[in-house]
Amino acid sequence: MEVNVLMVDDHPPIIEGYKSILSLNTQGYKLITTTALSCESAYKTITCIHHSFDIVFLDVTLPPYIEKNIHSGEDLIPAVKKYHPKAKIIVLTSHAESILLFKILNEHNPQGLLIKSDFQSEEFIVAFHTILNGGFYYSTTVINYQKNWKKRDKVLDNYNHQILLLLSQGIKTKSIPALLNLSISAINKRKAILKQIFGIDKGTDEDILKEARKQGYI
Repeated sequence: MEVNVLMVDDHPPIIEGYKSILSLNTQGYKLITTTALSCESAYKTITCIHHSFDIVFLDVTLPPYIEKNIHSGEDLIPAVKKYHPKAKIIVLTSHAESILLFKILNEHNPQGLLIKSDFQSEEFIVAFHTILNGGFYYSTTVINYQKNWKKRDKVLDNYNHQILLLLSQGIKTKSIPALLNLSISAINKRKAILKQIFGIDKGTDEDILKEARKQGYI
């Protein structure tokens, strides 16, 4: 069975490692692999009418494509869904922050979400086989976080999640309104709510982040 695969990662040895592992599959898959090393090359490959993919592997951290406002592998997901609606999407990342993983699943619902430090070759093959055959596969870290997400989601809405994520990335409060289309007043009110949620009477953004990390939100 031939499987057309797009692998997007800015480290060629990692791509070669994925290809080598999947070549060991015992299900008889023959991989036809296309690779991309940046958001720009990935976007151009994804939108090329001469390509058709069954599975797309996306690393999160990639050199951006500023002209198209694509800054990560996550930003490529809408293009994959538009141009390859039948393709299975597997997001791979070295980042294990709870709020980032929640955002990826909540907004994009990829068939696979794997933390690179979680899996070894055997599990990678199992994930590939499961997803190719219509299932979903999340690595251990994601599954462990999922146990608490439903409860936390009742407390933190999407905007509050995004504010926490931006703060954790070092974005200053004054810059957040332009990114979320909220006023500075609305941002500050939401930060006050976050302090209440985390039991902080007074404090800075770093105090919010410190408590969010302690409670497993990021």
